[in-house]
Amino acid sequence: MKQISDINQLDLNGLYSYADYLLWQFKERVELIKGKIFKMSPAPTEQHQKISIKMIKSLLFFLEGHPCSLYHAPFDVRLPAKNHSEEKEILTVVQPDIVVICDQSKIDEKGCLGAPDIVFEILSKSSLQKDLHEKYELYESAGVKEYWIADPSAFTIQVNILNEEGKYIPGRLLTRGDIARSCVLEGLEIDLNDIFPLIVEEPVMEYKRL
Repeated sequence: MKQISDINQLDLNGLYSYADYLLWQFKERVELIKGKIFKMSPAPTEQHQKISIKMIKSLLFFLEGHPCSLYHAPFDVRLPAKNHSEEKEILTVVQPDIVVICDQSKIDEKGCLGAPDIVFEILSKSSLQKDLHEKYELYESAGVKEYWIADPSAFTIQVNILNEEGKYIPGRLLTRGDIARSCVLEGLEIDLNDIFPLIVEEPVMEYKRL
């Protein structure tokens, strides 16, 4: 198998595996979901970055001395079908904005093999469909215990919690003034005022001529 240096060499309607993915050397960032290529945003917006940084800061503070670990994009998460962990058999590789992984045996030099305990995705116009549909179903079926979805345009976060039947129970939309809490990380509380701070415009000073 040869390396691919230009995304145009690929059939974007074709099906690929993680073994193929490892040979791609082009600059565009992509994810594989059930073998299908999904292009990622070329670069996160400033607002996306600010929210990501604030979330990471809050999580790192909580996780200090904790056995669970945090990783952020770019970081490959391979979600194999049951008993199909060979590179050529894995058809799903995603790069969530932030993940928390408590089972350290899932971590290797290539990223994470298996479902993280918590996934955080920050919506953008280009990722809206993928994050709310394809990834929602993907994380649910893979057994991700919590799927947090942040919407920068609406200043909201929704925490979806996996129940015993393997289905997400969507939490209500949380916004400024609310506290987001985790069931997986007992005691984790994130004040959304810290994630979506109010922007206070400074008053315009008027000067009179003497």
